[in-house]
Amino acid sequence: MTDSTVRMDAIGILSSDLAASLAFYRLLGLSFPEGAEQLPHVEAELPGGIRLMFDPDSSGTDHGRGRIALAFHCGDAAGVDATYAALTDAGYHGESKPWDAVWGQRYAVTHDPDGNQVDLFA
Repeated sequence: MTDSTVRMDAIGILSSDLAASLAFYRLLGLSFPEGAEQLPHVEAELPGGIRLMFDPDSSGTDHGRGRIALAFHCGDAAGVDATYAALTDAGYHGESKPWDAVWGQRYAVTHDPDGNQVDLFA
């Protein structure tokens, strides 16, 4: 009998500007090899073994694809504020400044260079 357990293994992002995407996610603590901006496929392993994968979109179009949302836990409220500031100070789009959400979390929303939603929380 085989194990048929399904678990999330990877999140793929088709990037219109790979260098910009990698710079953004490096600010969130992800590590990529030196020169990764020139590779046709780049991965970072996240805690728990999930892989975040990037492939450049050389066509310059999004082919009608849907957008993704990623959530990053920032440790505490000050971490949310600092991370949001680091991203927006670096020129990335801030959708919603940090706020104390009614569900008890400190929360903020940004976008990566391809317009994908990135939630910051604690």
